[in-house]
Amino acid sequence: MTVEQIDCARHVAITQSGQEALDFLMGHRQSASTEDCPHPDLIFLDINMPAMDGWEFLEKYKKLPREQKADVVLIMLTTSLNPDDETRTKHTPEIAGFENKPLKEPQLERLLMKYFPDRF
Repeated sequence: MTVEQIDCARHVAITQSGQEALDFLMGHRQSASTEDCPHPDLIFLDINMPAMDGWEFLEKYKKLPREQKADVVLIMLTTSLNPDDETRTKHTPEIAGFENKPLKEPQLERLLMKYFPDRF
């Protein structure tokens, strides 16, 4: 994975589905307090995830308490050639950017410089 290869993060968490990602953001259990929940700086969201696609994840993500979302930069990833996907991301305030997969090092470096210039 490119994020791990360029060693730009203290911790990288990878989930295999939208529900797994939501569970992770909620601290892996419904009774978790907001202090127990992770507060990622950056989320790469794949449009085509198994069982729950990126758009379905986003609808559930919007309903999370503000404390569980923190100030996340959310980047939508896709292999889709459908221009409607990119247009939809531009009209979705929670999504900061749209990138084609596979994510390459120059793309990642550009995103890091744009959203985290003081850390990169």
